[in-house]
Order: sequence, then structure tokens, then C-alpha cells
Amino acid sequence: MDILHILLYIQIGLSVFCLYRIIRGPSIADRMVGIDIFGILVVGICAILAVVTERTYLIDIGIAWVILSFIGTLTLAKYISGKKLNE
Repeated sequence: MDILHILLYIQIGLSVFCLYRIIRGPSIADRMVGIDIFGILVVGICAILAVVTERTYLIDIGIAWVILSFIGTLTLAKYISGKKLNE
């Protein structure tokens, strides 16, 4: 088994732990951190899959995921702080 396959399985396993934190997080801040880490792991999974399968469009998916994750984090942070989205 190749080292990239092992890393892929490790990241998928860590994603399960992040999903647990997102679902069962005791506070909104814990869930927000879980969502951020999950986004980072998904981008890593896309990068590893792009190297293993030699399909470059997976890198584009990872970049789009990072942008959407960043926007979602900013939106959630503004919501938690009690501000409107246009402030």
C-alpha cells in the first residue's frame, strides 16, 4: 500500500471525528472550529486524490471548497457576534 493511500485513509478517519464535533459540539464555537477543520481536511483529501488519480480538476474543487469555507466562517462569525451581514 502506498503512503498516499495511508494518508488518505487517515484524513477520512479524521473527518469522521470532525463531523462528530460538528454534530455534538457543546457550543457554537466548537462547531465552527469543527467546520473549519473539516474544510481543511476535505481540501487535503482532494489534493491527495488529485495526485493519486492524476486528475487536476480535483485541485479546482479544493480551491472552491476553501473559498466557500472561508465565506461561511466569516458569515457565521458575524451571526454569532450579533451583527447583520451588511455591516
